[in-house]
Amino acid sequence: MRILLVEDSPRLAELIAEGLTSAGFVTDVAGTLSDAEALMRDIDFDLIILDIGLPDGCGRGLLRSVRRQGGCTPVLVATAITDTPYRIATLDEGADDYVAKPFDMNELIARVRAILRRPRQLAQTTLTLANLALDLETQIVEVDGLNLDLSRRELNALAILLRGGGALVSRRKFEQALYASEEEVTPNALEAVVSRLRKRLDQAGACVSITAMRGIGYILSERM
Repeated sequence: MRILLVEDSPRLAELIAEGLTSAGFVTDVAGTLSDAEALMRDIDFDLIILDIGLPDGCGRGLLRSVRRQGGCTPVLVATAITDTPYRIATLDEGADDYVAKPFDMNELIARVRAILRRPRQLAQTTLTLANLALDLETQIVEVDGLNLDLSRRELNALAILLRGGGALVSRRKFEQALYASEEEVTPNALEAVVSRLRKRLDQAGACVSITAMRGIGYILSERM
């Protein structure tokens, strides 16, 4: 899951991004509305965490713009403004949740997970193929009912492949989901993640195969 954090305080943005990353989310940070809009043009985010008071305008303007254009990306507003009428107006404009600063990081992560569990975002909470299952809510992977420990990137890669439903998943889609914009990605980084995932699945006895289409992408299929 990839999250856009729109927050103009560098220190707070760093702390929130660290917490989200530790919870298994790929996180991009934008300090202004213009930076956020630029990222949103290139990346399909699963959720936006949005501050209100930003250097180049009000975060609610971005929220209204997203909803006017028919965008259904969930938006969690995180701001120091606690006025009840303001909260109500923001929710009425299309925010999916509203949390007041200062907040507990564990609560924020719980709210993020709750939003991403909603049917609009995830029609399924468990993805399966052959004897392999991934619970998207708990992020637990099982092979024949036995837990399989994966790294964050391996787990995210598996989720992308399972969602592909046997279709080709492009390199670009993989890289967008696995790496934040500021991360330096070496040419062989994606191949290394997929190679480790393939090895872990094979060792666990998963009846699936990951096929590489060189330079194009990957396909997950049931092993016959």
